[in-house]
Formats: sequence, structure tokens, C-alpha cells
Amino acid sequence: MIGFIGAGSIGGAVITGLVKNGYDENEIIVKGGKSNRTKDLQDHLGFKMVQKIKQMEDADPIFIGVGANALDSVLSELKSISKDKIVVAFTGSATVAKLRQALPDAKVAHAIPNTPVKVGAGFTGITYSEKFTDDEKKKVASVMGYTGQLVEVPEPQLGIIGTVAGCSPAFLDLFIEALSDAGVKHGLDRKLAYDAAIGMALGASKLALQSDLNPSALKDEVTSPGGSTIKGVAALEEYGFRNAVIKAVDAAESE
Repeated sequence: MIGFIGAGSIGGAVITGLVKNGYDENEIIVKGGKSNRTKDLQDHLGFKMVQKIKQMEDADPIFIGVGANALDSVLSELKSISKDKIVVAFTGSATVAKLRQALPDAKVAHAIPNTPVKVGAGFTGITYSEKFTDDEKKKVASVMGYTGQLVEVPEPQLGIIGTVAGCSPAFLDLFIEALSDAGVKHGLDRKLAYDAAIGMALGASKLALQSDLNPSALKDEVTSPGGSTIKGVAALEEYGFRNAVIKAVDAAESE
């Protein structure tokens, strides 16, 4: 049995990704909150829901997906059942040191998933405390593997991993919307324009993931001399596309 405290944007996305990609919903227990969000998700996915953290004593690992303002109270309540359990917190402010101090008898980790975990295509960075054994890391990976990639990184890199992988779906959505607008401008109907842009993003991402070439080399394969693609790339550079992306990451990372 695995447990979740918090079924909001990230917690709910991870739970959805697990169930939709084959994890047994009967092996998931989720603590409900004051809103009906967890109950609505339970009606859709079929996991077990409880109202108190102490009712999750059979769950291991336990994943925390609450906001920063609720983290301290959750950790305080969780302490009584956390002995020898694996606890993974998705909350941005939940450093390994903070988790270790609050739950000294648990094996703690800090992870930052992105929203595509909901469809099994997520990218999650994770930092484990020194207490973790290889087998315990494999236990976490066996769960999170249903939601996409899980990559262990040093904690100082966890924030930028979270920014690059976590904020960028919004950046990509904006790019897809802009491509669609351009398609409509040149005569495509809106649905076809969106389908073309989304299909491109899926295909290009899959090619970049599976290719031995880096993205720069893949770009070079498409940009034939004097062709339309290199003219488009030149226009992107002229209007600051690359700098705009870097500045967007800078701005998000500064928060």
C-alpha cells in the first residue's frame, strides 16, 4: 500500500498517472482534505480515501503533495507513524534537512515532479537522504516509473531541474498556442492548427529523446541551405527567442 497526503495539482497528477498507467488503485490510500477535490478524484480513479494521517499507518512509501503553508502541520501529524517508513515530499520548500529534522525516524526524500506525470510522460528530479539504501531507492523508482522518468540529482540542482522541467510545460503550451495562431493566420482552421503543433511537439520530443544526436544537430538536419526552416530559425533569433527562453527560466528560478 502506498499513501498520498495531498491530491492537488501535483499530488493529483501523480495519482492519476499511476492509475492510468496500470498501478493498482486498490493499493493507493489518499488523505482527503476539506474540499471535495480528493473525493472527486476518488470517484474517478477508485483509490481508498481516509480523513486522518494516522489512518495511513499501513502505507509505505508515503508521498506528500501539500502546499508549503500546510507542510509543517502535515509533518507534525505524520511523525507518529513515520518510523522506518519512506517519505517523499513534492513540496518545493521541503528540503531533505527539513524533512529529516521533522521525521528523524523515517527515510526521507525531496522530489519535484512536473504535470506530465499525469499521462505517464513526466520528468521528476529527486534527492534522497543518506539513510536510503539502493533497494529503497528502487522501491520509490518502481512507483514513480509509472509516471515517467525519475532522475536522482544533488539537492542544489533540484530547484533548477524543477524549473526547467516543471515550469516549461507552460512555456511549451505558449509556444504551441503561438504556432497555432500562425497556422490560423495562414489559413488553417483552429483544431487542425493545434493538432499540427501538438503533433510536432510530440514527435520532435520523441526524436530528441531517442536520437544519439543532440538538439542542435537535429536542428541542423532540418535546416537545409537557403531553405524555409533556416529562414524561420533566423527570424526566431532576430526576435530574441533563445534569450526569451533563458530569461523566462531566470525569472522562474528567482522565485
